[in-house]
Amino acid sequence: MDGLQLTSLELKAHSEADLPFLLQLYTSVRRDEFAAANWPESQLNLFLSEQFSAQYRYYCQHYSTDRFDIIYYQNQAVGRLFVDYWLDENQEIRIVDISLMPEYRGIGIASCLLEQLFIEAETLGLTVSIHVERNNPARALYERLGFKLKTQTDEVYLLMEWQAAS
Repeated sequence: MDGLQLTSLELKAHSEADLPFLLQLYTSVRRDEFAAANWPESQLNLFLSEQFSAQYRYYCQHYSTDRFDIIYYQNQAVGRLFVDYWLDENQEIRIVDISLMPEYRGIGIASCLLEQLFIEAETLGLTVSIHVERNNPARALYERLGFKLKTQTDEVYLLMEWQAAS
């Protein structure tokens, strides 16, 4: 993992106290998408804050939040890993969201966490799934780790799935 120390990674259940960090993270992920809009900074910040609140409410209403975790690397909050377990007919671990602050991308954190989920899924006999935007650079990582296209939900999002080798 490019020198990444697994012992330097920790997941901690998120709480309301983490909302300012989660907003900062969301903003760091989405800001570039709206750069072409040329909005004043205050308008962009308000828009991103409202979008974050809507997304967070949706996640909390539609998914179990038991495994909505903040990712810590070397005791520093660096991202989020929101996971839900669908043990009904789907039999899958759904990655609701995985996001990292820009300065922590590309150093193996996401790969390490996803590989841990793969071990868990294999042990439980589950698949791992994630929605990804068609043009998201993370899609290449998911494909490299063995995710395959399951369905195309619309023009923007792809549903990808990882299955243990049989």
